[in-house]
Order: sequence, then C-alpha cells, then structure tokens
Amino acid sequence: MDTKKLRQKILDLAIRGKLVPQDPNDEPASVLLERIRAEKERLIKEGKIKRSKKSSSDDEIEAPFEIPESWEWVRLKSLVSVLGDGIHGTPEYDITGGYYFINGNNLSNNKIVIKSDTKKVNEKEYQTYKKELNDKTILVSINGTIGNVGHYNNEPVILGKSACYYNLLDLSFKPYITMLMYTDFFLKYAVENATGSTIKNVSLAVMNDFLLPLPPLSEQQRIANEIERWFTLIDALESNEGDLLKTIDKAKSKILDLAIHGKLVPQDPNDEPGIELLKRINPKFESCDEVPWELPNNWCWTTIGSIFNHNTGKALNKSDSQEGLLLPYITTSNVYWNHFVLSDIKKMFFKDSEIDKCTVTKGDLLVCEGGDIGRSAIWNFDYDICIQNHIHRLRAKGDISHLLYLYVLMFYKWTDRIQGKGIGLQGLSSGLLDKLIVPLPPYAEQLRIVAKIKELFSVLDSIKESLE
Repeated sequence: MDTKKLRQKILDLAIRGKLVPQDPNDEPASVLLERIRAEKERLIKEGKIKRSKKSSSDDEIEAPFEIPESWEWVRLKSLVSVLGDGIHGTPEYDITGGYYFINGNNLSNNKIVIKSDTKKVNEKEYQTYKKELNDKTILVSINGTIGNVGHYNNEPVILGKSACYYNLLDLSFKPYITMLMYTDFFLKYAVENATGSTIKNVSLAVMNDFLLPLPPLSEQQRIANEIERWFTLIDALESNEGDLLKTIDKAKSKILDLAIHGKLVPQDPNDEPGIELLKRINPKFESCDEVPWELPNNWCWTTIGSIFNHNTGKALNKSDSQEGLLLPYITTSNVYWNHFVLSDIKKMFFKDSEIDKCTVTKGDLLVCEGGDIGRSAIWNFDYDICIQNHIHRLRAKGDISHLLYLYVLMFYKWTDRIQGKGIGLQGLSSGLLDKLIVPLPPYAEQLRIVAKIKELFSVLDSIKESLE
C-alpha cells in the first residue's frame, strides 16, 4: 500500500475544498484577509515589521485550480510578518556552547531535531545570528532537500541558509499553513522554481510569492482536524497496529452518521426544502410523529413508503404451471451490499400479469427481506431482470437519490435500527419497510451527500483492498 500517495490524496482534497463541508455561516476568507492586511499595516506603521517587497507577480494571480467561493488565493508574504533564512556562512563552533546550529536537515515532522553531530555555538554567536523565532514560526528546508518542515518550540538554535523561517501574522493559520507545506502542490511549486542543477535552492522571493488557497478560518480548523483523523488511521496502517479492518468500518459508519444527520456537506438555503420536495412527489404522504434525532431546518422526516413505490417479486412455487415466459430471476443470494454476484442465475415462468411487478430495471434499489436483513444494492445494469419474493424493489416517486437511501439502510443496519420480525429466520416485511422512518434532505443536497460519501469511501476502500 502506497501510504505516501494516500496522504497526498487526502491533502489534495483538503486544499481544493473537498475534504470537509463548507459552512455558509463561516466568515469568508476575503473578510479574514482584510483583517490581516489591516494588522500588517498597523505593524508596519509602528515600525515593528517591514513592508514586503512588491514583485511583478503580485498582480498576476492566475488560479492554479478551482476553489470554493468562500476561499481566496493569496501569496504567502501576505500572511507573514517576516520571512527569511539563516546565516549564509559558517559560524564559529564551540563544543561547549549552549546553542545549536541547525539547517534544513534538522527539520522533520513539524519538529526541530537535534542530532548527535549537530554543531554548537556560544552565546556571542547566538546573539549575532539569532532570528525572531516564536510560536508563530514555521520552518521549511529550501536548499538540498526541499520541503522538510519544523516548528519552533523555544529550542536554543541559530539557523543555517537551508532553513527558511516565516512568522505568521495570526497563530490560528498555523495548522493549515503547515499542512500546505506537505502538499505536492507546494513541493512542485518549490522544485519548479528552484535554481541549481545539482543542489536545488529555493529563493526567499519564491517562498514569498507562493500562491496558496486560503479557506475561511473555521474551515481551516475543520480541515486540520479531519486530516489528523485520516493520518491517525494511516499511521495505524503503517505500523500494522490494531484491527484496521474494524477501524475502517468504524470510519465508514462515522461518515454515514454525519451524512444522515446533515453534517457531512453544507446546507444551501437556496435548495428546495425537504418538506416541499415531499409534498411535490407525494401529496398524500403520511406525517411522522416520531423524531429520532434533530435534523437541519430544510430537512424533514418521512417514511420509505412515502417516497418509494414498493413491491416484492414472485414466490417460488413448484405447483405453478409452466405458463408465461421463462425468465431469469435473482434471489437474496445474489444481492450484496452495493453489488451483485450473478454467477448463478436461475429461471422460472412469469405470467404476463406478474412481469411488471417482478421486473427490476436500471436504477432500482433492491433490499433483502431475509437472511442479512436490509442488505441492499442498486441494479445498475443496462438490462432488466426479475426478482423472487424475498427481495423488495424500491423505485423513487420523484427526485430521490436511490444511492443515498442505500447508504441510509446501510447505516441503519450497522447501528441495529433495522429489526425484522419472525421466529428463527427473521425477515423485513413489506409493512415494516414501508413504515421505516428516514430523513429527507433537499434533492440537491442528496446529490452532494452521495458524492462526498463516494469520495471518502473510495479512500477507505483502497486501504481495505490492500489489507485483504
């Protein structure tokens, strides 16, 4: 499993605004930038920092890729109070000194690493070459090995020329900006703009001019938290600790939990509310007295029977005469979660009066009545097939995402919300399925939720496949 590639995929989703949902209530990044500019002007007027040198590229902002509307493209120099590097010569070493002379190779995993061969300097050299390092400082290696990242944590150090440092104007940016330094997006920019054939060097001007996507501050924090969750999972994969398959299933369950509670993607006030959608597709819908949990304002509670046309297939009866057409049919043994196994397909006779009721077509949602109760899949083949009576066929009455409700059934199954009745082999009867209470988001949001689930599940599935 290429976990490095997996990490980069997650980082790439993050900087494109696709890892966590946008929240329309977030303060836009444009307002955040105005506040940062005002703070920088104040510090310049007070003589505490110097104005950044204007470059020819300042007015040439060509977006490298599309970002959400609430984000902004901004150059790194706009977010920092100072950006520099260390001494370009060699200090006077002192084996008894109390300060370390570090370079880019001393930066690793957000830390300054003091090695056994790291040279020392005395107080005089330290006072001569020290830089303004503080808790807002991010260090990046810019000579030789490019892209090592460290944070300053009051270590007694002076810097060499391969250690670039910059101090953010706002400490709140630190987790997000640090994350950016690890992306292929930054590394590609740095390498492509580096000079030197054998030993690559990234100039301070190049660092200053780095054009980065800036989300609203609240979203930066959500991104940082989400990356931490994903990277913890990948760390477990790399160290082969714990039951990773169970961890992956728990992650999927959490994603579905967020989805059906309205917390996976942002709500859009311009979407047609769920209750209006329900009235439009089924004016005779039954109201729900039970409220399992709180939903977003533009969602509503409904039942499977209110939004789907529903029936089961034909019972296999040996006493049936051989009338009608001999057609292939599937049973619950062919239906698995979100896929089918069609290696063993049988046939039986269907009368003309039975064919419409028992035929599934592309897009229908099929649900198992018995066995693994509630197990569901969508028939996505370009041909029709018949079903036996232990399979429910759900066909939406209007603008309803079949895939969303497959995920709803999956979550209900994993959390024991689907319970069949019967002695011995339990079953999910038509009546129980029709009355099953489910959340109904606006149709546009249904599509956004499904797209996000598929995106996140694809990452988890790639990990799971490597383990199996």
